[in-house]
Amino acid sequence: MSESLSTVSYIGATILFILCLGGLSNAETSRRGNLYGIIGMTIAVLATVFGPHVTTAGIPWIIGAVVVGASIGLYLARTIQMTQMPELVAFMHSMVGLAAMLVGFANYIDPAAGAQTGAEHTIHELEIYIGVLIGAVTLSGSVIAFGKLSGKIGGKPLLLPGRHWLNLVGLLVVIYFGQQFLAAGSVADGKLALIVMTVVAILFGIHMVMAIGGADMPVVVSMLNSYSGWAAAATGFMLSNDLLIVVGALVGSSGAILSYIMCRAMNRNFISVIAGGFGTGEGAPAAPAGGAAQPAGEVSPILAAETAELLRDAKNVIIVPGYGMAVAQAQHTVYEITKLLREKGVNVRFGIHPVAGRMPGHMNVLLAEAKVPYDIVFEMDELNDDFPNTDVAMIIGANDIVNPAAQEDPTSPIAGMPVLEVWKAKTSIVMKRSMASGYAGVDNPLFYKENNRMLFGDAKKMLDEVLAALRA
Repeated sequence: MSESLSTVSYIGATILFILCLGGLSNAETSRRGNLYGIIGMTIAVLATVFGPHVTTAGIPWIIGAVVVGASIGLYLARTIQMTQMPELVAFMHSMVGLAAMLVGFANYIDPAAGAQTGAEHTIHELEIYIGVLIGAVTLSGSVIAFGKLSGKIGGKPLLLPGRHWLNLVGLLVVIYFGQQFLAAGSVADGKLALIVMTVVAILFGIHMVMAIGGADMPVVVSMLNSYSGWAAAATGFMLSNDLLIVVGALVGSSGAILSYIMCRAMNRNFISVIAGGFGTGEGAPAAPAGGAAQPAGEVSPILAAETAELLRDAKNVIIVPGYGMAVAQAQHTVYEITKLLREKGVNVRFGIHPVAGRMPGHMNVLLAEAKVPYDIVFEMDELNDDFPNTDVAMIIGANDIVNPAAQEDPTSPIAGMPVLEVWKAKTSIVMKRSMASGYAGVDNPLFYKENNRMLFGDAKKMLDEVLAALRA
């Protein structure tokens, strides 16, 4: 393939990637957006493999690597459950970071790189240093995020004494060894500086994500997505590959914008999330902050048959899904209940909080998988004013995103975080296995309100019973 044809192919792939991002911004066009992305990536890979920079002798190795990678990807796509998607996303981010690191080291020791002189050589080494730095932070941070999302590492933030000073010292070390790397008189000296920086960057990535509480993990996932994009862009600079630069910048900037949107949805400052986060361990009530009043009262349990009766008699129902629905794989039963109620003339809608689940859009993906119509799925801001006119608000496995303490208790760790105001409905029904706190580790006063009912048990089992009662 000639240089000009390769360039045209890259331009076409870039346009398709932009269309892909545009398609993914809306549920109705997301499938088309994915298709654009697949076609664009196929064109990009073919243009690279058969382009002027790859020798004929190297093509069999590349094809072999593609076959191995595609086989692993196909296996993961077929075996990974929807509840494991956040962990899979974190794993993929770590792979991008690892690739940036390996490309950086390989590029540095490449004899062809040593042939450069003057400013060109300095700029190229700076690209390598920054690329390896971003890749190392992305790799280690994503590994820790994977551990937290999968439950292998607790959600409680690890707040070391003087952690901000540790970060500052790490930054100064990175800058010092960056100067040493650029001034190195030999590849061996430069490699030593590069290795030291890599170790510091890996430790920084671990420390950064370990210090972030479980309630902030959706922001962490989108933030690491941004990092992986910048790592890809840095790799593009190292390899002088325009497509990698453009696509990496697209992913990096879109991930940064998404992180900002997520922080706004949680009323959080992005810098404060990175600097420390909030939240305690999952499943245990948080200690009171500053003597804050703790929820008091008794909960009112409800049976599946009684829940079905309330839903049958309702005119307006809002369903709020959470991570518990994903764990129980209850989305298909939710759809069956929704379909049955709509056939009976009940106005059923879904309220989605921006940080529901463990990654951005987690609930939207689950509902789309269950074929819930897009036109009855609404964002939090679109539905919050409708709760006073709602007969039943049904909360399935959600906790922090429906916690009234965010509005009523200024000393709460989630104070100021926008939430779905389900307690304003005539009746709210919370489906949970137990009274354990959510991912933020704070108790929920909603459970004790007079108009709230608690439907305890596995979400799938309880919803199956509700569905059976509705059909009776």
